[in-house]
Amino acid sequence: MNEMKIKEGNKERIIGVAIIAVVIVVTIIVVMLLNGGNKSYKKVYVATGGGKEDFIADKDVNNIMRKKFGLDVVYDSWSNGKTVSAPLVREYVHLGNSSIPEYEWSVNNDSCSKYDVLFTSDERFYDYYKLSPADGEAERSYVKDGSLTLNTPIVIYSWKDVADTLVKEGIVTLENGTYYITNMNKLLDYILEGKTWADLGLNSIYGKININSTDPVTSSPGATYYGLLMSIMTGGDMSDEKIDAVLPKLKEFYLKSGYMNNTPADLFEMYLKQGQGSKPMIVDYEKSIINLATSDKDAYDAVKDKMVILYPRPTVWNSHCVATFTDVGNEYLKVFDDKEIQQIAWSKYGFRVGVTGGNYDVSKVKVNGIPQEITSITSGLKMDAYNKIIDYLK
Repeated sequence: MNEMKIKEGNKERIIGVAIIAVVIVVTIIVVMLLNGGNKSYKKVYVATGGGKEDFIADKDVNNIMRKKFGLDVVYDSWSNGKTVSAPLVREYVHLGNSSIPEYEWSVNNDSCSKYDVLFTSDERFYDYYKLSPADGEAERSYVKDGSLTLNTPIVIYSWKDVADTLVKEGIVTLENGTYYITNMNKLLDYILEGKTWADLGLNSIYGKININSTDPVTSSPGATYYGLLMSIMTGGDMSDEKIDAVLPKLKEFYLKSGYMNNTPADLFEMYLKQGQGSKPMIVDYEKSIINLATSDKDAYDAVKDKMVILYPRPTVWNSHCVATFTDVGNEYLKVFDDKEIQQIAWSKYGFRVGVTGGNYDVSKVKVNGIPQEITSITSGLKMDAYNKIIDYLK
């Protein structure tokens, strides 16, 4: 009898051990599947400009890069200005080989830790990097490939009362639910003439007509906006002679604009919190309102029926551009052709991937007044033209 009980006990223990073993094996298999199996990932080092921090940190985006493309991406913060003046090596941001002295930091030093990708937040720096360095500028890596990847147009955020007033003035036109500034020159003339909102019959807003923007001298979004103004004022003729002729008018506009913020996020927050009395119109990117609507629905719901997005005709793209230096950098560039990545970029962060129709559906973001396509675009200025504007405004 006791012998039978011992045998039964041994049998139960064996079954129990077997069950535990099966559970462990299944768990290992599930974990491996969730982590893309036991495949190794290729490290990609990216020097990245600002304005897309949430997107590059997105868990789903990074999972797709790992599981679908086998890439483990490391992002180092790198401002646009450094692209011109600093050697594009990880030692510069103190994340490379600390034993290499500063005077040896160079893209031509094989001992330095190189980047596979430069991810600028402004197309002019991307274009400029592909040129040979001028005197006093850092040596540059050879660009193998590249593209405009994440795009968002410059828009003007305003309010329903303001938009309706500008419609009556023949400055703004409502087309298929979207407000367009179809006579930007008239609006600029009103500002330069010192007209007040009361002059237009809008007595609820005190003071002169103005469009708040970030400072073009210190802020990339502000510089992009002033490049757009320059293009509008010259009628698209960006010859040196025409730019020189318009610069005094642009500076007058700059001086009349008064105090300027240095960061677009601060300006957009002030616009939302202070309302039309303080901020009747501000310059920012289209992506800002989409990001707000997806990240803080309550905040968007509080303003959605009062605020209006005005699209200048023409407007200009702010493009985040990828320049690749290595084969694995080229693999990273291909990620932006992925439809899942494109949908996340648009629906969560407001980036249009591609500058025409794109692989996105504007109805999915549920933000009022956004057109499916941005069709009236002027080209961004080259670096020399921007430098001329900024030096003159200083």
